[in-house]
Amino acid sequence: MASPRRMAAAPAVLLLLLLVALHAEMGTMKTAEARTCLSQSHKFKGTCLSNSNCAGVCRTENFPDGECNSHRLERKCYCKRTC
Repeated sequence: MASPRRMAAAPAVLLLLLLVALHAEMGTMKTAEARTCLSQSHKFKGTCLSNSNCAGVCRTENFPDGECNSHRLERKCYCKRTC
């Protein structure tokens, strides 16, 4: 017959093994890359030729960044943020 001390330790050992297995599984999971949302700038005027100028205007619109993109035949400033 098993001792009471061994009987009490069995669930704790099983729980420890389960936690180690879950941690190992979580380490192999890949994280999803954040998506970037674009919104046309409301304050940028004219043709967008410089990403840095566009980004500066976008910062005044409370966006962290901006870039020039073609829209039909003209280049417009689009503000970027993580969505």
